[in-house]
Amino acid sequence: MKISIYCVGKVKEKFFRDAIAEYSKRLSRYAKLEIVEVKDEKTPENASEAEESKIKLIEGERLLAKIPDSAFVVALAIGGEELTSVKLAAKIAELAISGKSHIAFVIGGSLGLSEEVMKRADYSLSFSRLTFPHQLMRVILLEQIYRSFRIINHEPYHK
Repeated sequence: MKISIYCVGKVKEKFFRDAIAEYSKRLSRYAKLEIVEVKDEKTPENASEAEESKIKLIEGERLLAKIPDSAFVVALAIGGEELTSVKLAAKIAELAISGKSHIAFVIGGSLGLSEEVMKRADYSLSFSRLTFPHQLMRVILLEQIYRSFRIINHEPYHK
């Protein structure tokens, strides 16, 4: 199975990069992992709603240009479905069994995902009603994907 993470912006902090590298290495036993970053747009202080919409649109177009048509797209969004780790593992296993060989997770920038990206998504997933920095969200997502594969393979993992 191929797992792709499409995200806006670069990870600047070394501790986040180290955590991403560690979970990427662990996950390589189970799936081919690809992390694709697109350029983020600067958001001016006190940006209007129209300016924010335009920024999300531009970032969304960059994301959509990278995502293959054949991928099953999972948008990470506060309004998405909240799952337990076991249910996320079941969702990934179900997709694999149904012939979906490429799952693309999409993480937006600081303003979230555009309507166009949300329309392209096959599924919307929320990790919490809380807002997380998109750099930290990559680490959390990778850990949960790794945990999912451990669950799928009936391998122990701390709870």
